[in-house]
Amino acid sequence: MLKQKFVKLGLGVCAVMVAIASPLQLSQNVSADRYSDQLRALQAQVDQQQAKANELRKQGDSLQAALDTITAEKNGIQAQINLNQAKYEKLTADIEANKIKLANNQAALGGIIADLYVDDAISPLEMLASSDNVGEYMDKQEFRSAASEKLNTTITAIKDLKTQLESDQKEVQKVLEEQKSQTAALAAKEAQQKTLVDQTRGEQEVYQQQVASTRAQMAEVAAQQRAALARLTSGGKNSWSVGSFQVRNYSGNSPCGGGGYPLCGPMDSYADQWSLYNRECVSFAAWAAYNRFGKYVTSFSGAGNAGQWPSTAQSLMGASVNGNPEVGSVAILPPTPGLAPIGHAMVVEGILEGGWVRVSQYNFGGTGEYSTMDIHASGVVFVHFRDR
Repeated sequence: MLKQKFVKLGLGVCAVMVAIASPLQLSQNVSADRYSDQLRALQAQVDQQQAKANELRKQGDSLQAALDTITAEKNGIQAQINLNQAKYEKLTADIEANKIKLANNQAALGGIIADLYVDDAISPLEMLASSDNVGEYMDKQEFRSAASEKLNTTITAIKDLKTQLESDQKEVQKVLEEQKSQTAALAAKEAQQKTLVDQTRGEQEVYQQQVASTRAQMAEVAAQQRAALARLTSGGKNSWSVGSFQVRNYSGNSPCGGGGYPLCGPMDSYADQWSLYNRECVSFAAWAAYNRFGKYVTSFSGAGNAGQWPSTAQSLMGASVNGNPEVGSVAILPPTPGLAPIGHAMVVEGILEGGWVRVSQYNFGGTGEYSTMDIHASGVVFVHFRDR
């Protein structure tokens, strides 16, 4: 978005401020140079502010990407901590359960041992006498022996399991402590990174606010510029010259739609297919060359100010540039102090006698509207796009 805004700011000053050559003068000693100088100075401010905002945006994006990586790493370790914590708690519960089981089995074994002790105090003859038969006597002996052996085995197994569980618990606890330490370090790093991101985004916003403020000043100057042009052309005046740039038969502005141009939303409200903002001189010139005359016109890659066309059209689209007008070519008035701070683009509609050329245009005088006039070929250069 910032890049688009930059393009918009560059193209939004395509309006031409006509300087007055003698004998035409603006009243109250207000010259066109005043407005052009102001616009040029403000444009330089915008360019610097936007460039800094773009730089900060890139820094912010880079810092945010690093922050996202740290956060993802921290969250991954936290997920492992959660799993190990659950494992640790289960081991703790298993150890407690085995303690109870061990105590119960030890109590049972103690009862059997007590019984055996009592039985050992009785002679075999007495035990045999107390039994119904020899078989019952043998069964009692085997039961005591088997029960004692089984309980001993069970107790040994429970003790071994308890030892293993305690060992596993210590290992898990060690891992947990290491992971919690890593998480704490990453959380601190994350906080530092977030502070950097917030600071950078804040600085970027400050520059964006400066850009908006400067653009508002430019809009005010452009309004003054339009008023100056209105005073210039009052009373039906339609011819003037500035240096070698000569104008005659200026039609005055008419509403958007003239010349067949269809992009008639609010001025600079959206970009066309060439990334040029609507109702600017360059947008109309690109549209007319492409749609009306079948020329090969592609994106200007952010270098679409009128004064940049001779070089960018050559390098990006293979266009030729010379001083010879042709119908369908684009006349470019180079950046001219007091007239067009960043140049002006016009579409050649016809070749007239004496070196005069009929042109159509948008945004002459900063109005975003359509107009026509005759210009002398000596004051401009012509961009000849290739046929499609």
